[in-house]
Amino acid sequence: MYSKKGWGGDMDPFILTTINKDPPPDDQDAFISFVVFEFRDEDLIGVWPSPDAPEKEYICTQPNIDKNFCNSTQLGEFILSPNASEESRNQILPFKVNLKDPEAPKYAVERTGYYCVSSAPFSDDAHYQGTVEFRNAYGNLPAAQIAKLPFYAGLTIVYAVIGIFWGFLYAQNRHDILPVQNYITAIIVFLIVEQLMTWGFYDYQNNHGSNAVAKVLMIIVSILNAGRNSFSFFLLLIVCMGYGVVKPSLGKTMVYVRFLAIAHFVFGVIYAVASLSITPDNTGPLVLFVILPLAGTLTAFYVWTLNSLNFTMKDLLERKQSVKAMMYKKLWYCILGSIVVIFGFFFLNSFTFAERSAPDFVPNHWKTRWFILDGWLNLVYLFDIAYVAYLWRPTANNRRFAMSDEIAQDDDGGFDMGSFGGSLDEEDARSPTREEMMNGAGGGRSKGELSPVPPKPVSEGAGGRGQRTSLDGETIFAVGEDGERSSEDEFESPRASGERQKLTGKKD
Repeated sequence: MYSKKGWGGDMDPFILTTINKDPPPDDQDAFISFVVFEFRDEDLIGVWPSPDAPEKEYICTQPNIDKNFCNSTQLGEFILSPNASEESRNQILPFKVNLKDPEAPKYAVERTGYYCVSSAPFSDDAHYQGTVEFRNAYGNLPAAQIAKLPFYAGLTIVYAVIGIFWGFLYAQNRHDILPVQNYITAIIVFLIVEQLMTWGFYDYQNNHGSNAVAKVLMIIVSILNAGRNSFSFFLLLIVCMGYGVVKPSLGKTMVYVRFLAIAHFVFGVIYAVASLSITPDNTGPLVLFVILPLAGTLTAFYVWTLNSLNFTMKDLLERKQSVKAMMYKKLWYCILGSIVVIFGFFFLNSFTFAERSAPDFVPNHWKTRWFILDGWLNLVYLFDIAYVAYLWRPTANNRRFAMSDEIAQDDDGGFDMGSFGGSLDEEDARSPTREEMMNGAGGGRSKGELSPVPPKPVSEGAGGRGQRTSLDGETIFAVGEDGERSSEDEFESPRASGERQKLTGKKD
């Protein structure tokens, strides 16, 4: 229980024992012994008759009065240690109740702790039934579950903030939205409603108790929770398979994915009802039959999702789709991190539940067991959905990015956007010389590269100005009659004239 200062509330917390009025048939007095205490003060209840005694003496009887273990005013009550009032951390209240008039005192809770009520029949023919009310200052929720109330309220606010940012980007790029972004939009809206309903359920139960309306709300919340998990894993799996981006259709595989999602939904409903209706104090080995089927379908989703994601990444890398492959690689890191966290908490829970048989297990873990059983899974899911929404957030040119492919860049002469951009920068930085232009002509050869094919001779009927004749004759270039020269001959350089004389063996 929480004290009024520990959690707050409108009333003073208390523990009240109510015994059904059922007197013995012979109308004689029948007494019942009670004691209310905090668990850490358990050692102060009862006395050891001797150092080697197998067990304590707990009830003040006449033989124990004679042994000075208690006095006559305490007859029928639980025996306390002589120094109990000085060493106890909280009040220890022993009392006895007569079944003829079963009125029990109210125990005021001053400090937060794990409180216990013990009873034993003082009379041999005492048979009794009753209830113990642990009323906290804040309301009707058990102290082990009250932390869920602000937890789910905080999750509702966080999902609402995510929805606001997502809605802004969605409206800003509403003309360029992908189908997968519509699914993410639906999930975010669903999560806001689901978390709000969960918080509303705990708030109603805290204010009105566990009545018929609270049970109806519990069923609704259980169905919403199972539907959220199943639909989320279903969407994640088909996205990792490349549906809509890499593959236009999944064929029969879609049927198997749907069957797995339905099975996960059914097991999720069972698990959600159990987690909402069973307090951590009442859990036992039977809870494994609730967790194991859900863990099986969850593992199937994770293994199938990882394999599909690896196949999609491999396909994108082989097709040189580096940008899309990087998105799926980030998603792969997100899923891998979630698996590591889940297995880490699984081993932690295993070690924690291994100590369940210890007497102080529940008193030492009653504040945090709700988080181990339920809270951390919601945080892992929150991180995953937020990260996926960030990766697939609406941006400009969504459809162009999804429907188009990058130009493949091979090592053996493929098109390279980076080299093309670099060449443009180099062209802007300098102006080519005439020799570079000439050497760069003719098929884009590099500077200084020679053609392996000699030039073809020009035919005589070409009608060109420089008619080429055979080398057997005396004249290399001849236009018109032998005595005439072209305009180029008149401006012939001395060096060219000397070379012509060497070829023909004649002087001009």
